[in-house]
Amino acid sequence: MRGEVNAPRTLDLDLLLYDTARCTQPGLRLPHPRMHERRFVLVPLLDLEPEATIPGQGAAAEWLARCAAQPLERIT
Repeated sequence: MRGEVNAPRTLDLDLLLYDTARCTQPGLRLPHPRMHERRFVLVPLLDLEPEATIPGQGAAAEWLARCAAQPLERIT
């Protein structure tokens, strides 16, 4: 629960992809509507699946190139 708009959440769990499914319903949008704009999502996705595509958006690697300026720190 959040006390105000955009306040930190106790838990935030996003469903990003489900195979090639596309869905737009209240409470569920697949793929996640902004995942292709977020480097912190694309880098691990491409680690798992280097040829990943995002339904309706195209190749994840091409989107990663567009958000290369976003900071990202790998934790090992």
